Amino acid sequence: MITLSNIAVQFGKRVLYKDVNIKFTPGNIYGVIGANGAGKSTLLRAISGDLEPNKGTIELGPGERLSVLEQDHFKYDEFTVMDTVLMGHEPLWKNMKEREELYGKDEMTEEDGNRAADLELKFAEMNGWEAESEAAQLLQNLGVKEEQHQKLVGELSNTEKVRVMLAKALFGKPENLLLDEPTNDLDLETVEWLEEYLGEIEETQTVLVVSHDRHFLDSVSTQTIDIDFGKVTVFAGNYSFWYESSQLALRQAQNQKMKAEEKKQQLEEFIRRFSANVAKSKQTTSRKKMLEKLNVEEIRPSSRKYPGIIFQMEREPGNQILEVEELKALDADGSVLFDHVNFNVEKEQKVVFLSRNPKAMTTLFKIINGEREADGGKFNWGITITTAYLPLDNTEYFNSELNLVDWLSQYGPGNEVAMKGFLGRMLFKQEEVEKKVNVLSGGEKMRCMIARMQLQNANCLILDTPTNHLDLESIQAFNNNLVSFKGNILFSSHDHEFIGTVANRIIELTPKGTIDKLMSYDEYIHDEKIKEQRLKMYS
Repeated sequence: MITLSNIAVQFGKRVLYKDVNIKFTPGNIYGVIGANGAGKSTLLRAISGDLEPNKGTIELGPGERLSVLEQDHFKYDEFTVMDTVLMGHEPLWKNMKEREELYGKDEMTEEDGNRAADLELKFAEMNGWEAESEAAQLLQNLGVKEEQHQKLVGELSNTEKVRVMLAKALFGKPENLLLDEPTNDLDLETVEWLEEYLGEIEETQTVLVVSHDRHFLDSVSTQTIDIDFGKVTVFAGNYSFWYESSQLALRQAQNQKMKAEEKKQQLEEFIRRFSANVAKSKQTTSRKKMLEKLNVEEIRPSSRKYPGIIFQMEREPGNQILEVEELKALDADGSVLFDHVNFNVEKEQKVVFLSRNPKAMTTLFKIINGEREADGGKFNWGITITTAYLPLDNTEYFNSELNLVDWLSQYGPGNEVAMKGFLGRMLFKQEEVEKKVNVLSGGEKMRCMIARMQLQNANCLILDTPTNHLDLESIQAFNNNLVSFKGNILFSSHDHEFIGTVANRIIELTPKGTIDKLMSYDEYIHDEKIKEQRLKMYS
């Protein structure tokens, strides 16, 4: 349990929130949402003790532990992977170290013996004898292989370190758990495992999650913490419920003719429908109860702004889109990224490319965009096809002293007013368009790249992990437009919701060929025959 009493946080004159009084109760997972800069991570830092609120108190239940997903990936470089995970349960780790010290003595005094007996008792109470096997199981479930468990953390790649930090946070089932962007750098299979793991949390556990992954938030959250209007509000339901209800409330607010009673009835009907569609699971059962108690007065429009992302085609695509024959690509170390890749893209197909090695998708997109040579095979674009490409790494585009307006003017026709209009649609304020592009944040660069793509009026979009660095509002707007886009889309993504709503064809790239299916993403990942086929293709 986590209790916030009269919490206020401000930086200089800017007040993030004040008068925050919330009790986070056991058995619940709270999805924390808010616009960029609203203070989502700040709230978690205040609870963890990493940041001192300007006012108020934060208390845990008596004798409860708090565990945090740490963001410093170099802090444990000198420790083994196993020891790092065990450190996640601080009382157990201290016990182990003290026991080691006592048993390492040449001679033990009577006092030492009594202390050792106490430690042994507490060690057993904390499930110490099973600790290493439980830590090993967590690591394996998160994709860290057994042969890496005794390696130093400093020897691991950054994506492997992320998994170790997550295992450390989860280890020992802490009563209170804070997870800031836990799905970052995880593949889709590991995210699914994490969803299932959190779906089975103990009734004694309280979890707060900040994430840009809408499917993940929807899967795990029993309640939503919305940071908006300078307030922190607990909201019944998951992210989708919050988004759809706030959009409905916004439409109602804009409809001057609708009477108050009509609005109330419409909102009540919306809550009933949403409650009826909730699937049966531990989370969703408690979520359903909360939705049934929800007062329609609590539903109101959000202050969030959504970028205007609209892709339009200058010309209709012909029948031939893209033909690929026996394409092959090797990694820098000579290992096979993919081989025997054959496919023909047809009109209106939106294809998601998957692989266990994310380099495979990036390499394919580079090849079909003429940015690198294939190691075998060929490809051919139809003569009517125009492409707009969103690369994974956009660094080279921003090594420039140009301001935003001049930068965008390089990529399409239009005067300064038109360029400022495009940038305004992507939520750049008037004073921001004079900024130099080499000082932009990751999210700002991504919004510039999307504006650049819109100027091209292409009929085929190529998107390499398009939700990277974007906030939930930008992801939602991007997603909505791609669903209605009439041209072709070739893309890769870690975002389950993005794939599930956009893709109508799935091609998995493996070293032994492709798996190519016209089916939904959820059908694909849960199909037993495809699971067997994937094992063979990667073996």
